[in-house]
Amino acid sequence: MAYNNSNNVRDIRYTHKDFAGFKNNLIEYAKNYFPTTVKDFSETSPSTMFIEMAAYVGDVLSYYTDYAMKETMLLRATEKKNVYSIAQAFGYKPKLATPATANIDVQCLIPATGTGANIKPDFDYAPTLDAGMTVATTSGIKFHTTNVVNFGFSSSVDPTDVSVYSTDATTGRPEYYIFTKQATVLSGDKRVFQISAGAVSEYPTYILNAENVQSLDSVTDSDGMSWTEVPFLAQSTVFDESVNDIANDPTRAVGAKDTPYILQLKTVKRRFVTRVTPDDKIELRFGSGITYEQDEVIVPSPENIGSTLPGGVNNLDKSFDPSNFLYTDTYGQAPSNTTLSVTYMVGYGLQANVPSSTIKNIINKVATFDRTKTLVKGTRSVVESSIVVNNPEPATGGMGAEDIESVRQNALGYYATQNRMVTREDYVIRALSMPSRFGTVAKAYIASDEQMLPGETSISNPLAVNMYVLTYNAKKELSTLPLAAKENLRTYLSQYRMMTDAINIKDGYIVNISINFEITVLPGHNSNAVLYRCIDSLKNKYNIKNLSFASAMYKKDIYLCLANVEGVQSVTDVKVANLYNGEYSSHRYNLDEATYQDVIYPSLDPSVFEIKYPTKDIRGKVVTY
Repeated sequence: MAYNNSNNVRDIRYTHKDFAGFKNNLIEYAKNYFPTTVKDFSETSPSTMFIEMAAYVGDVLSYYTDYAMKETMLLRATEKKNVYSIAQAFGYKPKLATPATANIDVQCLIPATGTGANIKPDFDYAPTLDAGMTVATTSGIKFHTTNVVNFGFSSSVDPTDVSVYSTDATTGRPEYYIFTKQATVLSGDKRVFQISAGAVSEYPTYILNAENVQSLDSVTDSDGMSWTEVPFLAQSTVFDESVNDIANDPTRAVGAKDTPYILQLKTVKRRFVTRVTPDDKIELRFGSGITYEQDEVIVPSPENIGSTLPGGVNNLDKSFDPSNFLYTDTYGQAPSNTTLSVTYMVGYGLQANVPSSTIKNIINKVATFDRTKTLVKGTRSVVESSIVVNNPEPATGGMGAEDIESVRQNALGYYATQNRMVTREDYVIRALSMPSRFGTVAKAYIASDEQMLPGETSISNPLAVNMYVLTYNAKKELSTLPLAAKENLRTYLSQYRMMTDAINIKDGYIVNISINFEITVLPGHNSNAVLYRCIDSLKNKYNIKNLSFASAMYKKDIYLCLANVEGVQSVTDVKVANLYNGEYSSHRYNLDEATYQDVIYPSLDPSVFEIKYPTKDIRGKVVTY
């Protein structure tokens, strides 16, 4: 006989969470614990009605509990607001619009100067076009340049193509040259949104009421003060750039031609963060600094109690409340009683993927010349009016807002990297991704820092890494980085390095080599033509862009490269030699000692094998037997 005791342990099951499971468990529960109270479990009985009502409530509650739990997980969430919220908690900001990108040719005419054999372009008339020049298609799709176009500067990464445009009909003397440079453009239409900031408050939030926002260009207030976007409000430093000239830094100005800008860190008190709302708007949130009192007054130091602080503050009586930090500049200032002007870019979505030869209109440009030179007004006007643009290839990459699945996958990838440097690959990728206006890193290599102890014993320093870097010169030959570029790189990497990591930027080593080979040619083939094809094949294989730090050279690869050339019957000999001093690197390397089983191993000093002058350093000979 079953008995009812409040202290009795009931057999409650938690495995079945649907309607049928709840109903069956309730019926079984009633039969076991209330056998004399409930006897009729037919479909039309009152007891069954109450059991089914309870099962219905349990089913609904179970569904919403599971649903709520699922919506807290990025891989399972389906509601847009939840996916957005979780993604932004991971540090990834959904894109409302993605700009199309294209490379455009920018051309202008430059007058000739000099006489006889000394005729050349007059570089005094070579203009510089500021970044942000607006160009457009004939249909009105706007693009803006992302880089400065300096017609007076040429390098391997920013070359200037020069050709004769017109000549004197009588003498044949060049009158004008045509200069051609490339610039990268992004689609977008610049607009301004006004926000009225009223009474002072902590963490004020404003909504940018615009759709398809690509990026925020600037935020300024009525007093002309700039506000800076940061990843999080506690970050008080951002990158800042200045022109690399003698006035700014005489030491770094050496090599300014290859490093036109200096990268520095600056502290910003006026800052804000952004997030994307579920209705595809941009939310701006500012800091909590609502007072201009000294921080020492708001959050006093115990050692200052009773002392006189600057400004005449005596006998501090503020409580030592940790929340007082919220009212300082620790999380940035809050705007008040001002108007914020938000300049932003609106995207065109897929419409921005325009065909080639359609970006031809210049909407606005800012052309500057060397102010120390006196230019002929008429000639200068000819140069300015001659500037034209065109896109030889289609613009690609333009898209509208990301869909939920794209946000989900991108957030997972972003969380995996977390915008930091941990592995060797992280360091190398960051170095190679530094914008070229701060200096171009062509090759990078990471090695542990070795510290020498007494007795010529070395140990690894776990708190530092050595980064060996090389760049290209104007002829795309390997070269060491200028001092300014090294300092810029150190500053650039400082935002991503681990707190305990010190980064030593060092020059990599260059090992210049030559390749000499002998081949036999198949009957019926022109020996010279086959020889030229062999040299071209080696030039392509050992192009400097294909070579990296600490990479070995395999002689069998040279043999295979030559053997695969049309007309080659056999490769009879291959010799690799080290070239040094004079016009080559001073780094001497004994290739014979470094070769084992036809593998030329790299130096222990981080170095790159380079064929500096492929035309003369790759030599071949056709032999006959």
